[in-house]
Amino acid sequence: MPRAARFALGFVVFSPMNSGSSERYGWDMDIWPVIHAEREALASDLGSLQETQWSTPSLCTQWSVRDVLAHMTATAKMSPPAFFVKLAGSGFNFGELQGKNIAAETGASPADTLAGFEAVVTSTGHPPGPLDTMLGETLVHSEDIRRALGIKHAYPTEAVVQAAEFFKGSNLLIGTKRRITGLTLRATDTEWSTGTGPEVTGPMIDLLIAMTGRKAANSELSGEGVETLTARS
Repeated sequence: MPRAARFALGFVVFSPMNSGSSERYGWDMDIWPVIHAEREALASDLGSLQETQWSTPSLCTQWSVRDVLAHMTATAKMSPPAFFVKLAGSGFNFGELQGKNIAAETGASPADTLAGFEAVVTSTGHPPGPLDTMLGETLVHSEDIRRALGIKHAYPTEAVVQAAEFFKGSNLLIGTKRRITGLTLRATDTEWSTGTGPEVTGPMIDLLIAMTGRKAANSELSGEGVETLTARS
């Protein structure tokens, strides 16, 4: 499985447990209503796409926007027991599991793909792991799709901060901790920062996308640390 595609789903299952670091900012979110609202907003944004737009490469460069949406549907349908059964059925090959899940949820047409996603908007299904992984899954993959299509969206600031706080301590698969070590990340649109070293500044959503290995966000960032961050993505 190509590296970019591994970034797409790997953190959903294997990120570390939430340390509660978001409480530093006074936020203790009920995650599922946010996830459901963001899924609904994404489905609405995609409802008017032309058929050719569905094949647009997403920020997960080996996946189209349609592939990413199918992946999001598969993840929303997952349960911890089902995940392990499917992983075993894929020879414990994580990349093969990803591919099977996407194929199962793509459908015969983009309309089928969107309908499948709409059917799980209010799902609380998830693979093994803490619920903050599902928050990150929803925000990052939504932006993987929207940014590729040139669609703007105002994400809830506290949700983006909570996801960033969660991912900043993880080196598993997506390597966020390693990517940002020795750098200071500072948001320009809310009160959030992390780390020490050369500074990287920008909107909170761009910092989150860059932290998770998407180079497309780096053009929106500034500071002495941007070059280092880009080289690590």
